[in-house]
Amino acid sequence: MERRSNRLAAFNSLSKRCELIHTKSANEERIAVALAAAKTPAAKLLRPIIIIGAGGITRDGHLPAYQKAGFPVCALVDVDRQKAENLAARFRVPFATNSLEEALKASPRQCVFDLAVPASALLSILRAIPDGAAVLMQKPMGESLLEAQAILAVCREKGLTAAVNFQLRYAPVMLLAKELCRADLLGTVHDMEIQVNVYMPWELWSFLATAPRLEILYHSIHYIDLVRAWFGEPAGVYAKTVRSPRTPELAATKSVVVFDYGDWKRVYLATNHSHDFGPEMQRSFVQWEGTEGAIHATMGVNLNYPQGQSDSLKFSAGREWRTLPVGGNWFPDAFIGSMGALQAFLEGTMRELPNSVDHAIQTMRVVEAAYVSSERGGVPMSVTESST
Repeated sequence: MERRSNRLAAFNSLSKRCELIHTKSANEERIAVALAAAKTPAAKLLRPIIIIGAGGITRDGHLPAYQKAGFPVCALVDVDRQKAENLAARFRVPFATNSLEEALKASPRQCVFDLAVPASALLSILRAIPDGAAVLMQKPMGESLLEAQAILAVCREKGLTAAVNFQLRYAPVMLLAKELCRADLLGTVHDMEIQVNVYMPWELWSFLATAPRLEILYHSIHYIDLVRAWFGEPAGVYAKTVRSPRTPELAATKSVVVFDYGDWKRVYLATNHSHDFGPEMQRSFVQWEGTEGAIHATMGVNLNYPQGQSDSLKFSAGREWRTLPVGGNWFPDAFIGSMGALQAFLEGTMRELPNSVDHAIQTMRVVEAAYVSSERGGVPMSVTESST
């Protein structure tokens, strides 16, 4: 009887080992599929690009990305002509000017207009762009939901094929995370947390000095859009955005936003851009947990900004984590994805434009809801007081 029991135990142990080996093998195959599928959208026939705005985001994001991808930039426009000419010379853009009209005359027909300007300037530029044109505009889509609705109306009135540059969803690390999920390596995703605890030199963007809304509108909006890309529209949000004594001249630069996706998902973001105590405790990551696996994605650009660090991704299907190769960084590679998606949509190789203005307006609605929640505040403690 004892021998039979020992044999049964040995058989069960062997079966479990075989099952574990089979699971690991299946996971390896799925990981390989995900790695191969994590590619940015691309078009075969590229339209030339007119960039409007020669600021830091164009210098650090748009132009390096387009140069790397081989996207043809035919003109660079800025109110400061000298600034446009200097940046154009650096990236070998053939024409620079302070006049959109001059840029149109010097460029081929059917260009894509890439608007890298403050949100307050979007409406006036959109009205000046030719009807029926293709446009990629820098986020946010206006400084408020009201402005976003006006931008949407102008785009529809002029027949523009318009998208908003919510490029984080196209960062190589985020594309890989999504493909790992599609490969069913996570199971049912029930948790997504975004933490950013860094020091951000806001003085690099002079227009933000007078912005009434700052952190959520100009930074966390990326994470809000990423959350929507994963889970769709939340039932609601709870939020608080606050100012920092390190930057008393600025609007709020620290935020917490909790997304309501029901009782079985925890989804939130927490940001602090005032952590000026060295790199050791700085954090910049997105983490997903599912019933079968988990992903930890580091967004290196926020760490030691603007020098930044490399993005990275770790995956776990058990007790151990492994690092998977990531083919690039948020800056500049994600900008290849947002422009590539628009170009592929124009070409017809993509049937849907995920960052179109019709989708982007939903991100703006969540942003607005977060500000409304922050202004209204939480449940006052007085409601817990006894009525007697």
